[in-house]
Amino acid sequence: MSFRDDSEDGRDIRKPFLHTGSWYRMGSRQSSLMGSSQAIRDNSISVVACVLIVALGPIQFGFTGGYSSPTQFAITRDLGLTVSEYSLFGSLSNVGAMVGAITSGQLAEYIGRKGALMIAAIPNIIGWLAISFAKDSSFLYMGRLLEGFGVGIISYTVPVYIAEIAPQNLRGSLGSVNQLSVTLGIMLSYLLGLFVPWRILAVLGILPCTILIPGLFFIPESPRWLAKMGMTEEFETSLQVLRGFDTDITVEVNEIKRSVASANRRRTIRFADLKQRRYWLPLSIGIGLLILQQLSGINGVLFYSSTIFASAGITSSNAATVGLGAIQVVATAVTTWVIDRAGRRLLLIISSAGMTLSLLIVAVAFFLKDAVSEDSSLYSIAGIVSVVGVVAMVVAFSLGVGAIPWIIMSEILPVNIKGLAGSIATLANWFSAWAVTMSANLLLQWSSGGTFTIYLVVTAFMVLFVTLWVPETKGRTLEEIQFSFR
Repeated sequence: MSFRDDSEDGRDIRKPFLHTGSWYRMGSRQSSLMGSSQAIRDNSISVVACVLIVALGPIQFGFTGGYSSPTQFAITRDLGLTVSEYSLFGSLSNVGAMVGAITSGQLAEYIGRKGALMIAAIPNIIGWLAISFAKDSSFLYMGRLLEGFGVGIISYTVPVYIAEIAPQNLRGSLGSVNQLSVTLGIMLSYLLGLFVPWRILAVLGILPCTILIPGLFFIPESPRWLAKMGMTEEFETSLQVLRGFDTDITVEVNEIKRSVASANRRRTIRFADLKQRRYWLPLSIGIGLLILQQLSGINGVLFYSSTIFASAGITSSNAATVGLGAIQVVATAVTTWVIDRAGRRLLLIISSAGMTLSLLIVAVAFFLKDAVSEDSSLYSIAGIVSVVGVVAMVVAFSLGVGAIPWIIMSEILPVNIKGLAGSIATLANWFSAWAVTMSANLLLQWSSGGTFTIYLVVTAFMVLFVTLWVPETKGRTLEEIQFSFR
């Protein structure tokens, strides 16, 4: 069996879904229109602006994930749903995301990164409208599936787009904006859910993608994707716009051209070829990091944080959940600031080790609560310690494990298998997230201490995995990173 790589034939059918923008194409080196490029110099768009526009996608991602937490009581009351029916509603976003993940890589390869984001935005908007007008569970379920489908595409496409447009010295910081936006979306859904009805909250969920769609028309397509498709003029123009019209891009252009030429020498990649180190090692690292990220239990902790806080004796558990979301945003912002200074690998080791220690504290605290009387002073102390441990776990997760697996996945996958490999890695992440979300509540009912012990074992293994196999990618071009696996 084999899958088609980019070839002469592929270029005939693979075109940008959204044109890269005529307003700056007039300033390319091949164009002599207007006699001067001063007019478009004044209109150039920075990499940061591009990242902020596509970051609306991950905000949508986070808002979708957080929506089911503050709305549970109101939706079950208004529509007469049982707990199991509402649990199904919550989990359907993961099911939709798995379907979206399967299509994400090939979609982004065939119609471009911007085109894939446009496609992802449409089902998100329809999904929120279906939920806001729902009269029974069928519309709720349909809306949740559509949202999940869009989010599955977004979760792959945004980190890849950011990695492909960012200069090497800023790629880590700009890549972390993806996870920062997810946490911001989660916090907004928690916060707004305290004050507005669930139907209005669903309408507010439309806003990120409604703004994203027109924003996509004002940013360039990924120059690496354009080069891969053989669109040389558009590729150079896009890169010049991103780096600034006064910047010499000759070296970067030549590096990208060499990488694309090397990847295109072999038009068909067979599955048997994945046994080569240059393919299996980066694919294994990308999939491994994204699976371990979810098996650490973070989604179980976040989805059921109100239950965890209540079991620890916190009375205003919803307010505590909002506070937890705010802490996550702040910690992820710190990662955005330090990642290009400290490096991906070091932050991952610190983050996963911090999670391991935090989970050990939480597990011991819950085991202690089970062993002593509720009237004992140790019981209340253990409750406080468990909350502190959960908060520490979320902070540790946000310092590296939250953002960096997506960044590394987008950096290390070879250009000629990125579509297929990225889809597999994203699907593995979403399947793991679904498994954790579905099992977390049952595990917590079985044994809170036992649940956190399972997560502890996973994060301890992650420390070992990163130490032994994950390379440092800080300060290297995508072409240098991918060449290092040969």
